[in-house]
Amino acid sequence: MSATAARRVLLASPRGYCAGVDRAVITVEKALEQYGAPIYVRKEIVHNKYVVQTLEKKGAIFVDETEEVPEGNIVVFSAHGVAPSVHDEAKAGKLATIDATCPLVTKVHKEALRFASEDYDILLIGHEGHEEVIGTMGEAPERTHLVDGAEDVAHVKVRDESRVVWLSQTTLSVDETMQTVDALKQRFPLLTSPPSDDICYATQNRQVIIKQIAAEADLVIVVGSKNSSNSVRLVEVSLEAGAKDAHLVDFADEIDETWLEGVSTIGVTSGASVPEILVQGVLEWLAERGFGDVESVTSVEEHLQFSLPKELRRDLRSEAGSPGAE
Repeated sequence: MSATAARRVLLASPRGYCAGVDRAVITVEKALEQYGAPIYVRKEIVHNKYVVQTLEKKGAIFVDETEEVPEGNIVVFSAHGVAPSVHDEAKAGKLATIDATCPLVTKVHKEALRFASEDYDILLIGHEGHEEVIGTMGEAPERTHLVDGAEDVAHVKVRDESRVVWLSQTTLSVDETMQTVDALKQRFPLLTSPPSDDICYATQNRQVIIKQIAAEADLVIVVGSKNSSNSVRLVEVSLEAGAKDAHLVDFADEIDETWLEGVSTIGVTSGASVPEILVQGVLEWLAERGFGDVESVTSVEEHLQFSLPKELRRDLRSEAGSPGAE
């Protein structure tokens, strides 16, 4: 790369918050406004360090398990969804609940329930231990088999090869998922597909635009947290699409200046749980180092919005039976 080549940034659009993340974060903020602190949240509301820290400062308390929430309080379930057993735990603990599960994750849960009721074995493509996978498997644990990549396909055992369906975690790489589906179809020729694509529209859109940018980029910077599945996938997709280098950062100060050596074109995007303020911080950091020419590259416009959980319209403090409730 010529040292005199023009330095530029190709900024991906769409990027950042998807409708499900926006809904989940606003849900916690509204609950704090409506009911006052503390509001307990089971797991991280979304997988982003900055978002969690910001909500903690406002009075949210994040816990790993429902049993950690004191009796009579409100608990919010994260955007990734929970198994039915978690709802049971909340009832047993006399907790009022607000379910901030992304509606697209809820769709997969309903698909799992329907296919289980029709006596299918469900092959859930996803990453072991991810909260969304745990929640979905909890809908029909006796019927659901986790398939963590194409290499897992050979180990799958089902009761009836004519009644098998695949579902997937919503935040996976589209290409990687279809590779696994192809391997499953070779193993199970009668494999049924879900009625609609499980991978979320925002995950797909962010992968499509970064592929386009990565083909021209010497370096791609993805803003997002390491436990964010869709953010990690964006780094992988960038490298597969031709970027010479790609890195994931939570904040601008995590960028290593040595990454810029010999670089003239930088692609910038952010995962679906990342607020725009963090992207702007990266752009300012790059501008200070000669990358002030920013060109927005757009694939599609996103307009989808989800309504807030219905629980926010009820007096949950009274429902939980907290002290002072009538």
